[in-house]
Amino acid sequence: MTVMPTTHCLPDKVAMAYAAGTLPEALSIVVASHLSMCDESRASVEGFDAVGGALLNSIEPVRLESDDNLLISTLALIRGGPIREQPAPKESESLLPIPLQEYVGTDIAAVPWKSVGLGVEQVVVKTCGPATVRLLKVPAGVAVPEHGHEGLEMTLVLQGALIDHPSTLQRGDISIVDQHCTHLPIADISSNCICLTATEGALRFKSLSSKLAQVFRRI
Repeated sequence: MTVMPTTHCLPDKVAMAYAAGTLPEALSIVVASHLSMCDESRASVEGFDAVGGALLNSIEPVRLESDDNLLISTLALIRGGPIREQPAPKESESLLPIPLQEYVGTDIAAVPWKSVGLGVEQVVVKTCGPATVRLLKVPAGVAVPEHGHEGLEMTLVLQGALIDHPSTLQRGDISIVDQHCTHLPIADISSNCICLTATEGALRFKSLSSKLAQVFRRI
Protein backbone atom coordinates (compact mmCIF):
# COMPACT_ATOMS: atom_id res chain seq x y z
CA MET A 1 0.00 0.00 0.00
CA THR A 2 1.43 3.40 -0.97
CA VAL A 3 0.20 6.34 1.09
CA MET A 4 1.37 9.91 0.67
CA PRO A 5 2.29 11.78 3.88
CA THR A 6 -0.90 12.73 5.74
CA THR A 7 -1.72 14.22 9.10
CA HIS A 8 -4.51 14.64 11.61
CA CYS A 9 -7.08 12.13 10.22
CA LEU A 10 -7.02 8.76 8.45
CA PRO A 11 -6.69 8.66 4.65
CA ASP A 12 -9.34 6.55 2.91
CA LYS A 13 -6.89 3.75 2.00
CA VAL A 14 -5.95 3.19 5.63
CA ALA A 15 -9.52 3.54 6.90
CA MET A 16 -10.65 0.95 4.34
CA ALA A 17 -7.85 -1.46 5.25
CA TYR A 18 -8.70 -1.16 8.95
CA ALA A 19 -12.41 -1.76 8.28
CA ALA A 20 -11.51 -4.82 6.18
CA GLY A 21 -9.23 -6.18 8.92
CA THR A 22 -6.14 -6.34 6.70
CA LEU A 23 -3.78 -4.16 8.75
CA PRO A 24 -1.09 -5.83 10.89
CA GLU A 25 -1.85 -5.84 14.63
CA ALA A 26 0.73 -3.11 15.35
CA LEU A 27 -0.82 -0.68 12.86
CA SER A 28 -4.32 -1.60 14.01
CA ILE A 29 -3.48 -0.58 17.60
CA VAL A 30 -2.49 2.89 16.43
CA VAL A 31 -5.58 3.24 14.23
CA ALA A 32 -7.94 1.98 16.95
CA SER A 33 -6.39 4.37 19.46
CA HIS A 34 -6.77 7.26 17.01
CA LEU A 35 -10.40 6.34 16.31
CA SER A 36 -11.16 6.58 20.03
CA MET A 37 -10.00 10.22 19.86
CA CYS A 38 -11.17 11.46 16.43
CA ASP A 39 -14.84 11.67 15.41
CA GLU A 40 -14.03 12.39 11.76
CA SER A 41 -11.84 9.31 11.28
CA ARG A 42 -14.32 7.16 13.20
CA ALA A 43 -17.12 8.26 10.87
CA SER A 44 -14.94 7.38 7.87
CA VAL A 45 -14.30 3.84 9.16
CA GLU A 46 -17.98 3.39 10.00
CA GLY A 47 -18.80 4.30 6.41
CA PHE A 48 -16.49 1.59 5.08
CA ASP A 49 -17.97 -0.85 7.62
CA ALA A 50 -21.40 -0.08 6.18
CA VAL A 51 -20.16 -0.74 2.66
CA GLY A 52 -18.67 -4.04 3.80
CA GLY A 53 -21.95 -4.97 5.45
CA ALA A 54 -23.86 -4.22 2.27
CA LEU A 55 -21.49 -6.43 0.29
CA LEU A 56 -21.96 -9.26 2.79
CA ASN A 57 -25.72 -8.95 2.43
CA SER A 58 -25.34 -9.54 -1.31
CA ILE A 59 -23.56 -12.88 -0.77
CA GLU A 60 -25.55 -16.11 -0.77
CA PRO A 61 -25.89 -17.15 2.91
CA VAL A 62 -24.60 -20.48 4.23
CA ARG A 63 -26.63 -22.29 6.87
CA LEU A 64 -24.91 -22.85 10.24
CA GLU A 65 -26.00 -24.90 13.22
CA SER A 66 -28.11 -22.84 15.61
CA ASP A 67 -25.99 -21.34 18.38
CA ASP A 68 -26.88 -18.09 20.13
CA ASN A 69 -23.29 -17.70 21.30
CA LEU A 70 -21.61 -18.71 18.04
CA LEU A 71 -19.58 -15.52 17.69
CA ILE A 72 -18.51 -15.46 21.34
CA SER A 73 -17.51 -19.12 21.36
CA THR A 74 -15.62 -18.79 18.07
CA LEU A 75 -13.60 -15.81 19.34
CA ALA A 76 -12.89 -17.68 22.57
CA LEU A 77 -11.51 -20.64 20.61
CA ILE A 78 -9.31 -18.30 18.57
CA ARG A 79 -7.91 -16.70 21.69
CA GLY A 80 -7.58 -20.03 23.48
CA GLY A 81 -9.37 -18.64 26.51
CA PRO A 82 -12.65 -19.28 28.34
CA ILE A 83 -16.01 -18.28 26.89
CA ARG A 84 -17.23 -15.11 28.59
CA GLU A 85 -19.26 -12.04 27.84
CA GLN A 86 -17.22 -8.97 26.97
CA PRO A 87 -18.07 -5.86 29.06
CA ALA A 88 -19.13 -2.73 27.23
CA PRO A 89 -16.30 -0.21 26.69
CA LYS A 90 -16.07 2.50 29.32
CA GLU A 91 -14.76 6.02 29.06
CA SER A 92 -11.30 6.47 30.51
CA GLU A 93 -9.55 9.44 32.09
CA SER A 94 -6.15 7.88 31.39
CA LEU A 95 -3.70 9.53 29.00
CA LEU A 96 -3.61 6.17 27.20
CA PRO A 97 -6.52 5.36 24.83
CA ILE A 98 -8.62 2.35 25.78
CA PRO A 99 -7.42 0.16 22.83
CA LEU A 100 -3.83 0.70 24.00
CA GLN A 101 -4.67 0.05 27.65
CA GLU A 102 -5.35 -3.58 26.78
CA TYR A 103 -1.62 -3.89 25.99
CA VAL A 104 0.15 -1.60 28.49
CA GLY A 105 -2.39 -0.87 31.24
CA THR A 106 -3.95 2.44 32.27
CA ASP A 107 -1.10 4.10 34.18
CA ILE A 108 1.42 5.94 32.02
CA ALA A 109 3.71 6.27 35.06
CA ALA A 110 3.94 2.47 35.30
CA VAL A 111 5.16 2.02 31.72
CA PRO A 112 8.68 0.45 31.77
CA TRP A 113 10.48 3.10 29.73
CA LYS A 114 13.95 2.37 28.34
CA SER A 115 16.42 4.99 27.16
CA VAL A 116 17.41 5.09 23.49
CA GLY A 117 19.62 8.18 23.72
CA LEU A 118 19.28 11.98 23.61
CA GLY A 119 16.76 11.77 26.44
CA VAL A 120 14.31 9.81 24.27
CA GLU A 121 12.67 6.78 25.91
CA GLN A 122 10.62 3.96 24.45
CA VAL A 123 8.75 0.79 25.28
CA VAL A 124 8.05 -1.79 22.57
CA VAL A 125 4.49 -3.15 22.75
CA LYS A 126 4.30 -6.90 22.26
CA THR A 127 2.27 -7.81 19.16
CA CYS A 128 2.12 -10.45 16.45
CA GLY A 129 2.97 -9.91 12.81
CA PRO A 130 5.70 -8.14 10.83
CA ALA A 131 5.10 -4.55 12.05
CA THR A 132 6.32 -3.04 15.34
CA VAL A 133 4.53 -0.62 17.67
CA ARG A 134 6.11 1.35 20.49
CA LEU A 135 5.45 4.19 22.88
CA LEU A 136 7.96 7.03 22.54
CA LYS A 137 8.64 9.79 25.06
CA VAL A 138 10.53 12.70 23.47
CA PRO A 139 11.75 15.58 25.69
CA ALA A 140 10.52 19.06 24.81
CA GLY A 141 12.52 20.56 21.96
CA VAL A 142 14.33 17.30 21.12
CA ALA A 143 14.30 15.90 17.58
CA VAL A 144 13.91 12.28 16.59
CA PRO A 145 16.95 11.69 14.31
CA GLU A 146 16.24 12.20 10.61
CA HIS A 147 15.07 8.94 9.04
CA GLY A 148 13.24 7.26 6.21
CA HIS A 149 11.17 4.06 6.15
CA GLU A 150 10.89 0.63 4.56
CA GLY A 151 7.10 0.77 4.72
CA LEU A 152 4.35 2.70 6.47
CA GLU A 153 4.98 4.61 9.67
CA MET A 154 2.00 5.72 11.76
CA THR A 155 2.46 8.19 14.62
CA LEU A 156 -0.31 9.17 17.05
CA VAL A 157 0.32 11.99 19.52
CA LEU A 158 -0.91 11.23 23.05
CA GLN A 159 0.65 14.13 24.95
CA GLY A 160 2.23 17.44 23.98
CA ALA A 161 2.81 18.27 20.33
CA LEU A 162 5.05 16.99 17.54
CA ILE A 163 6.36 19.26 14.80
CA ASP A 164 6.70 17.27 11.58
CA HIS A 165 7.21 19.91 8.90
CA PRO A 166 5.02 21.37 7.55
CA SER A 167 2.48 20.22 10.18
CA THR A 168 2.19 20.32 13.95
CA LEU A 169 0.44 17.32 15.47
CA GLN A 170 -1.57 17.73 18.68
CA ARG A 171 -3.09 15.08 20.97
CA GLY A 172 -5.27 12.74 18.91
CA ASP A 173 -3.68 13.68 15.56
CA ILE A 174 -2.18 10.91 13.44
CA SER A 175 0.59 11.15 10.86
CA ILE A 176 1.08 8.47 8.21
CA VAL A 177 4.12 8.43 5.94
CA ASP A 178 5.50 5.81 3.57
CA GLN A 179 8.82 4.68 2.10
CA HIS A 180 9.07 7.83 -0.02
CA CYS A 181 9.24 10.13 3.00
CA THR A 182 12.30 11.26 4.97
CA HIS A 183 11.55 13.49 7.96
CA LEU A 184 12.85 14.99 11.21
CA PRO A 185 10.06 15.09 13.83
CA ILE A 186 10.67 17.46 16.77
CA ALA A 187 8.84 17.60 20.11
CA ASP A 188 7.35 21.05 20.63
CA ILE A 189 9.30 23.16 23.11
CA SER A 190 6.24 23.61 25.35
CA SER A 191 6.27 20.10 26.89
CA ASN A 192 7.48 16.52 26.57
CA CYS A 193 5.78 14.61 23.76
CA ILE A 194 4.45 11.06 24.12
CA CYS A 195 3.59 9.26 20.88
CA LEU A 196 2.38 5.83 19.81
CA THR A 197 4.31 4.82 16.70
CA ALA A 198 3.97 1.76 14.46
CA THR A 199 6.36 0.88 11.65
CA GLU A 200 6.52 -1.67 8.85
CA GLY A 201 10.12 -2.79 8.47
CA ALA A 202 13.18 -0.99 9.78
CA LEU A 203 13.78 2.75 9.92
CA ARG A 204 16.51 4.17 7.67
CA PHE A 205 18.52 6.61 9.77
CA LYS A 206 20.86 9.14 8.17
CA SER A 207 23.55 9.57 10.86
CA LEU A 208 26.06 6.91 11.91
CA SER A 209 25.31 7.35 15.62
CA SER A 210 21.61 6.74 15.01
CA LYS A 211 22.39 3.65 12.93
CA LEU A 212 24.47 2.24 15.81
CA ALA A 213 21.71 3.01 18.29
CA GLN A 214 19.28 1.22 15.99
CA VAL A 215 21.37 -1.96 16.23
CA PHE A 216 21.94 -1.94 19.98
CA ARG A 217 18.73 -0.37 21.30
CA ARG A 218 16.02 -1.80 18.99
CA ILE A 219 14.99 1.53 17.48
